[in-house]
Amino acid sequence: MLENFWFNVQYGMNHVLDINGYDHILFLMVLAVPYVFNDWKRVLVLVTTFTLGHTLSLVLAAYGIVSINGELVEFLIPVTILIMAIYNVFTAGKKSKTGKIGLLFFTTLFFGIIHGLGFAREFKMFSGQSENKLELLIEFALGIELAQVIIVFIVLFLGFLCQTVFRFSRRDWVMVISAVVIGLVIPMILESNFLK
Repeated sequence: MLENFWFNVQYGMNHVLDINGYDHILFLMVLAVPYVFNDWKRVLVLVTTFTLGHTLSLVLAAYGIVSINGELVEFLIPVTILIMAIYNVFTAGKKSKTGKIGLLFFTTLFFGIIHGLGFAREFKMFSGQSENKLELLIEFALGIELAQVIIVFIVLFLGFLCQTVFRFSRRDWVMVISAVVIGLVIPMILESNFLK
C-alpha cells in the first residue's frame, strides 16, 4: 500500500521534474520569479491553484468527460508560458504584485487546466483499469505539488542570491528570467505540429 502511494507520488514529481518536458518548469519559473521569500504564502496559493487546475483536467480525462486535440494542447502550453512571461515583462518593478490576486489566480487555474490536458492521455494510460482512480489522482497531485514547491523554492532562492549578493534589482531579475523564458518558448510555439 505504502509502496503504491510512494510510487504514485514519485510519478507526479517526475512528471514535473522531467528535463525533456521542461515546459512545466518554465511555467513555474515565470509564475514565481516576480516574488521573494516574504511572498511565500501568495506563491504557495498560486502553485496550489496551478496543481488544482492540472488535477481537474486529469479528473475530466480519466473519467472520459473531456477529450481534446493533443496538437492544440501542445501548442497552447507554450503560449500560456509566453503570456505569463510577457505579463512579467510589462509589470516588472511595479507594486501591483501586492494587490489582489484575483485575475492571476483564475489565469493560473485556467493555465493549469491546459497543462493538465497535455498530460491527460499519458495519465489515462497510467491509471488504466485502476480500481481507485481518485486515490491515484490525489497521490499524483501530491507529487506534482511537492515538485513544484521545490522548483519555486529554487527560483526564489536564486532570486534572493542575485538580488542580495550580486545586487540585481528586482525588476532586472524579473526581466532577465522572463526574457530567457520567452526566448525558449517562441521556438516551441513555432515548431508546434498545430501550426503545420
